[in-house]
Amino acid sequence: MTMRDQPVVPGDLTRRTVLRGAALASGGVLVGGASDLGRGTRAAHAAAEPHIYTRANWRARKPKRRAQVLGRGPDHIVVHHTATANSNDTSTSHAAALSRAIQRYHMDTNGWDDIGQQLTISRGGHIMAGRNTSLAAIRGGNHTVGAQTANHNTHTIGIENEGTYSSATPPDALLEALVDTCAWLCAVYNLNPSKAIVGHRDFNVTGCPGDQLYAMLPQLRSDVRTLMRARQTAGQPEDGMEVPEEHRPTYPARPMDERHTEFFHGPALGENDPVT
Repeated sequence: MTMRDQPVVPGDLTRRTVLRGAALASGGVLVGGASDLGRGTRAAHAAAEPHIYTRANWRARKPKRRAQVLGRGPDHIVVHHTATANSNDTSTSHAAALSRAIQRYHMDTNGWDDIGQQLTISRGGHIMAGRNTSLAAIRGGNHTVGAQTANHNTHTIGIENEGTYSSATPPDALLEALVDTCAWLCAVYNLNPSKAIVGHRDFNVTGCPGDQLYAMLPQLRSDVRTLMRARQTAGQPEDGMEVPEEHRPTYPARPMDERHTEFFHGPALGENDPVT
């Protein structure tokens, strides 16, 4: 096990992410290790945007049809786990292969138009763009409707985190990337991390994102807020947007057992969602 794969104590996230945020806020460039994928395009929100590998980078299939894009942003960020093996492969090639496998399952087994989630983070901390149009929509402050949280896809954006975290702790690299990603999304969409960041089980009856990752969400919210403050995002209201009553989590009871099916982490589509 490498240092990048060592479990991390939740409280340890704050210092690292603040340092990363300070570097970005000051205009510094954070250079990672050697990559076996091409670099994606940085856009208007580059100051807060982490490095995102595009669909072209991970060689996504063409979707059956273009995803629906709404002219507004989501009001919640939903944290998932992929319910797959906790791989020790932290390479970008593995992260790309994971995205292709999930897309293949979603399209060929589930019969969906494309991969369901908007973003995927590998155990190596590599952030992959998901559903078609998602990256452009985020950069424009809009929302691509996905298939990741049943009956709530029109107002939530989903982040899949590679692994199963019912008893295992997510690796350091994944957690740092998750903080960076959530801080970016909250800045783009003017969201308050304390209200906006939730787990899949907060909306649907599921064990996702696993007991261990779910227990870390309070620290995640705190670290995201700290990072956003370090970046000194201009014009960002402290409290974020107000969440409509009908969109607030219902906190259903968690089932005793998670359904054991590849890439299944609970209900992703419901009767109130668009066909996808």
